[in-house]
Amino acid sequence: MIWLSRSPPDFEHHRLLVIAAPDLTDCDDWASHNRFFADVTAQLKQQQVSIIFNCIGWLHQEHLKPEKSLSQSSVALLRQTLLVNLEMPIFYLRGLWSYITKTADIKYLQLSAKVGSINDNRLGGWYSYRSSKAALNQWVKTASIELQRSNKTATVVTLHPGTTDSPLSKPFQRNLPRGQLQDPNQSAIRLAAVAETIVAEDSGMFLNWDGSVLPF
Repeated sequence: MIWLSRSPPDFEHHRLLVIAAPDLTDCDDWASHNRFFADVTAQLKQQQVSIIFNCIGWLHQEHLKPEKSLSQSSVALLRQTLLVNLEMPIFYLRGLWSYITKTADIKYLQLSAKVGSINDNRLGGWYSYRSSKAALNQWVKTASIELQRSNKTATVVTLHPGTTDSPLSKPFQRNLPRGQLQDPNQSAIRLAAVAETIVAEDSGMFLNWDGSVLPF
């Protein structure tokens, strides 16, 4: 198992390899990060990793919160949301692409959000967040079509993890239906189950935490 993050894990395991991720917020200089992804790819090959979860995502911070109305839109919020929810996941997908295209039966699960579904949008609001996740779903869908040409055994999907008890969801938990909020361990178990059951024919899909297909 490999933990790739800017933050250290909050658990220990004798098979866990921890890799510190650099600050990749300046994605314009691709060449400067080639070595990092080459090193990560080497570790993936050594450990024969067959399932990858990309959990990068952002919703709010002190002075930047999801818009309840169009009048609350701002350049700062839009740029931050697109940077973390779209650019950064794309950057990692591109960085690991050589491994994904050449590894048999590889499964790459990119965490997204159900509110990124255009067809399922009935409440409105959260303009930037919804848009960033919708764009991410489209990007992964398009990548799955390209991947099919080079690795027919590979699976890449976007995945809604459900509402997990975390700092990201904390300000929005008050009115949740009973039973909807899951603790991190429960969410991890559910997502691992999805990873075990998906196959190459599912590549490009937008999936819910229970493995069901969500509308784009």
